[in-house]
Amino acid sequence: MDTSLNTADLNDLRMARQLLENPGLAARVTNLIGTPIEKGLDMLPAGWHGRIMDITKVALGKAADAAIFTLGDAPGGDSANRWHKWGAALSGGVGGFFGLAGLAVELPISTTLMMRSIAAIARSEGEPLQDVDTRAACLMVFALGGKAGADDATESGYYAVRVALARAVGQAADYLGTKVAADKAAVPAMIRLIAVIADRFGIQVTEKVAAQAVPALGAAGGALINTLFIDHFQDMARGHFIVRRLERKYGDDVVHAAYLALGGE
Repeated sequence: MDTSLNTADLNDLRMARQLLENPGLAARVTNLIGTPIEKGLDMLPAGWHGRIMDITKVALGKAADAAIFTLGDAPGGDSANRWHKWGAALSGGVGGFFGLAGLAVELPISTTLMMRSIAAIARSEGEPLQDVDTRAACLMVFALGGKAGADDATESGYYAVRVALARAVGQAADYLGTKVAADKAAVPAMIRLIAVIADRFGIQVTEKVAAQAVPALGAAGGALINTLFIDHFQDMARGHFIVRRLERKYGDDVVHAAYLALGGE
């Protein structure tokens, strides 16, 4: 096994790091709408944070159970990002039109579309979609690019998230590998993984909803915000699966060390 990255692979890792460590969704939304996201958060009704978290868990569960891997299982295939963005924009437009009341309908649809897009990106980076580890890695993408409520400044990096999720992902891989969802021993592991990911994904969903709550955005704004939303997670997926591709070639420790070294450039 190689012990150092060649120039092309090092450039790929540099791009992956730029994607994974760039400002999160809130900063992107603020730049887009020209309004601090905090203003939108102040407009949300009392108690809606808990409601958003409940909807987020349902959305992740539906996305995990959906037939997203009907995509041809040929590693290296096209990721079709544009089609998934158009679908997400359409669902966001509907959500923007109906406001908060439409979130319970819109979020499961847009999350499933994002999951399909994430899976397509994984495939384009050489991941076999029927591999249970690939499926768990696709779910993990929803936890990237945002902080959980209990995080501190030292735990916001890409590798820190992977370490935090490693146990839950490993346990849930058994569930994803079973064909029968009624396996009582496996279901709790999947529920735990979704709960851990929802803690992070829900923060970004709340930021999205807050942006859509800004007056005058409406349906058009909802479509624009959802396009930004899926673009964010496509970036996370691209960076994540580039890192995994390089890890398969060079080994985890070599890639981890090179990733950290790039932070000093």
